[in-house]
Amino acid sequence: MFHLHVIPALKDNYIWLLENSHKQVIIVDPGEAKPVINYLNHHELLPLAILLTHHHIDHVGGVSELKTKYPDIIIYGPREINLPITYLTNQNEVSIGDFNFEVFHLPGHTLGHLAYYCHPYLFSGDTLFSAGCGRIFEGTYQQMLSSLKKLKQLPDDTLVCAGHEYTLANLNFAKNVVPDDKEIMVYFNSIFNKSVTLPSTLNKEKQINLFLRCEEKSLQDKFNFNDELDLFVFFRSLKDNF
Repeated sequence: MFHLHVIPALKDNYIWLLENSHKQVIIVDPGEAKPVINYLNHHELLPLAILLTHHHIDHVGGVSELKTKYPDIIIYGPREINLPITYLTNQNEVSIGDFNFEVFHLPGHTLGHLAYYCHPYLFSGDTLFSAGCGRIFEGTYQQMLSSLKKLKQLPDDTLVCAGHEYTLANLNFAKNVVPDDKEIMVYFNSIFNKSVTLPSTLNKEKQINLFLRCEEKSLQDKFNFNDELDLFVFFRSLKDNF
């Protein structure tokens, strides 16, 4: 049995910790070190490893300081990260003690972006957000759509542990695009006063995340598109300028 911890960091980042029964933890995307060190000390937790989803500084900024503080810690991530880490470029799984993660290769936000899944926890970095998806900086629209569809195949009870607290902004966008969608409006109202809205469930994301619903014929018809990629490009372009 694992226990999930979340540490707010920087402006709107989340650093995730997954704890086992021995008070050992895996750290995901430490954008800064100090809040992690303080949290570990306060809760008397021992870090075993760091999992990195991509190379952006708000996800890797604390790695060097954490490695200095905890020299035995092992660091895993994609080859795009220019740090002394263990690369997972061609691996589909990684085991660390009694933690076993499925590794997903998800180009789109960046070309080497990874996500990590240890049922029911999905650490999706900047690929899948609650009610949204990441901007496409290095990949293509097709790559990002394919990456999202890959994650959509996970079980409905999957807990989406994304890299940022963007839920309210994403839902505000969604309800402006489809103001008649009751599921989106109800969920917007339910989280309006919450400072932490994650993790969400994949089942909920399938209902309120427009970027996971581009195959829906009703949405394609509503915006006069004939396929999911065209609709995805339309939604992503709208969101980029919202």
